[in-house]
Amino acid sequence: MELLMIGVIGLLFGSGVYLMMQRRLLKVIFGSALLSHGTLLLTMTMGRLKNGLPPILVEGYTGPYVDPVPQALNLTAIVIGFATTAFILVLTYRIFAEWQTDDLEELRGVEDDAE
Repeated sequence: MELLMIGVIGLLFGSGVYLMMQRRLLKVIFGSALLSHGTLLLTMTMGRLKNGLPPILVEGYTGPYVDPVPQALNLTAIVIGFATTAFILVLTYRIFAEWQTDDLEELRGVEDDAE
């Protein structure tokens, strides 16, 4: 199962980096969201994907327990990531309403010589 997750994490990181190198602002935002999701999946995979009981000590039980730290970190990161992405999307909407473009080179004021 961990090998499958490694492939999915690599796909998310690769897609996120590719989208972040684009000229359109919305693609950059989606790329950062994919990187965020890849990081969340990485922390869950590093906490080992195993079955077990909740981490509540029961007298006489010596079997595996599930580590709650990666889950708590991921829940916190999901909430923060959602709020940050929503804020960036609102800023992108305002930028598009003001400048009528989402091209990063045009927003920076750089003219493309090839056009």
